[in-house]
Amino acid sequence: EVQLVESGGGLVQAGGSLRLSCAVSGFTFDDYAIGWFRQAPGKEREGVSCITSSDGSTYYADSVKGRFTISSDNAKNTVYLQMNSLKPEDTAVYYCAAAFVAGSFFSYEYVYWGQGTQVTVSS
Repeated sequence: EVQLVESGGGLVQAGGSLRLSCAVSGFTFDDYAIGWFRQAPGKEREGVSCITSSDGSTYYADSVKGRFTISSDNAKNTVYLQMNSLKPEDTAVYYCAAAFVAGSFFSYEYVYWGQGTQVTVSS
């Protein structure tokens, strides 16, 4: 059974940090790219960052460049999203997802999805 399980969300003040984790099971980790998406109330889901598990290539949306860092621990089949200098506009449900395509922020290219974890940044 394919599973992506996010954890690490919560409530933090503006300027603070959180680290999200995405634990993956049920498929070969190295065959996929793992992406982080977020969706705020009333807004479209948007791609935040993604990583190609096989070579570690990373990609970021402009809105998070310099603040967020994606990484993977292939031995643990886990992808992390370190979020620093958080802003109220980062408030959203964050999802991790798996795709065969590297470097994509198009949600339709992602075949497996987690259930999401809430991140709330207070001002």
